[in-house]
Amino acid sequence: MALILASTSPIRAALLARAGIAFEVAAPRVDEAALAAGLIAAGTPPRDLADALAEAKALKVSQRHPGALVLGCDQVLEHRGEALFRPADLAKAEAQLRRLRGETHRLWSAAVVAADGRPLWRHIGAARLTMRHFSDAYLAGYLRRNGPGLTGTVGGYRIEEEGVRLFARIEGDGFTVQGLPLVEILAWLAQGGAIEG
Repeated sequence: MALILASTSPIRAALLARAGIAFEVAAPRVDEAALAAGLIAAGTPPRDLADALAEAKALKVSQRHPGALVLGCDQVLEHRGEALFRPADLAKAEAQLRRLRGETHRLWSAAVVAADGRPLWRHIGAARLTMRHFSDAYLAGYLRRNGPGLTGTVGGYRIEEEGVRLFARIEGDGFTVQGLPLVEILAWLAQGGAIEG
């Protein structure tokens, strides 16, 4: 069966490609903001929010591609019980990084595989990250050097690049931190015969 990644994230695509997986990419065209707002209003916890968003993407693309396996993914940052998402601009990225400085937060990375409009498998990975007490001067330089690219990441940082310098401690799988629980996905695909294993 063809594998389709229901995500336009270049990081997720790169992780799959580096693992030697053949796949196509299809934009899910899901109104994430509206869906998330409704779920938050209903009291959905961040973990389940990540799962619901990943499922919505997988199902949406699956309906357009019958017979294919569709991988939907999403990541939600939880800080003090509140879900945080990609900052809309650099000012919001700065505010979010100031909020997280010296604090511990959790990243929930959900993956759902769907086929023919129904979910077949799901996994939610978690990682705990503690930011160090970096200086205002370092933060200003970090924002200047990394610029608008920070708005494409859930925490306003890129852990695979200079963003790793913001942290004092990381507990959890590195793939989960990057938004794709890759080990679990590959194990499931191999077990089911979707990839050589």
